[in-house]
Amino acid sequence: MDGKEFDALVRSRRSMRIYDQEQPFDGLAVQRSLERAVLAPNSSNMQLWEFYRVRDKEKLRVVAKYCMGQKAATTAREMVLVVVRRNLWKKHSRFMLQHYEQYYKEHPEQSHRLNRFKKYYGRMMPMYYFQDWFGLWGRVRQLIVLFASFSRPVVWQVRKQDLRVVCHKSAALAAQTFMLSMQAEGYSTCPMEGFDSKKVKRYLNLPKGSEINMIISCGPPTKEGIYNERIRVPNESVIREL
Repeated sequence: MDGKEFDALVRSRRSMRIYDQEQPFDGLAVQRSLERAVLAPNSSNMQLWEFYRVRDKEKLRVVAKYCMGQKAATTAREMVLVVVRRNLWKKHSRFMLQHYEQYYKEHPEQSHRLNRFKKYYGRMMPMYYFQDWFGLWGRVRQLIVLFASFSRPVVWQVRKQDLRVVCHKSAALAAQTFMLSMQAEGYSTCPMEGFDSKKVKRYLNLPKGSEINMIISCGPPTKEGIYNERIRVPNESVIREL
């Protein structure tokens, strides 16, 4: 794909509010798009996300009700929940470390790099992601960063609320990859933030500690599903050169 093709793809993607109920819908396109979404860049390659496909008609009906009954939900042929799983950091840290240990076992000529990954996933990630009930370790991290900043550049975003933002940013990157993939597959999507997250989470029995980043509806497009022309503030107002 060259720049012109990608430009056409990006410009053709619009948030679809009404989906066609008569046209065929290939669920395998959703699976392919999710497999592409997990290739999206994410913080420290921790991949603290999960994707839940809602395909059952009754579940679609109930989730659409919790999405405030908006037509992008009530006419959806399928919905995908992009879910942040920050509490999986231990499991994913171990996975990454085990992967690198196995990789460098098979490539001993590069084994000198292993210590870097042991330090990163064995020490840095626990220090970064660990949280206690009272948030005391977050305060300690702030002090560590403050003193370190006197001698070198540091990452200041080390509090619990900062980590939530980091994880949601990574999930959003995956969500955009998914939507562009669905557009390339010939289907439309609509990212929805207007939903009752507590009711959706309870109804679908999502894991404890999970947070819904967004719900993306999918389906064949309709002309009436695009409510208005695309409006953006002028590029010169948001694109800056320093």
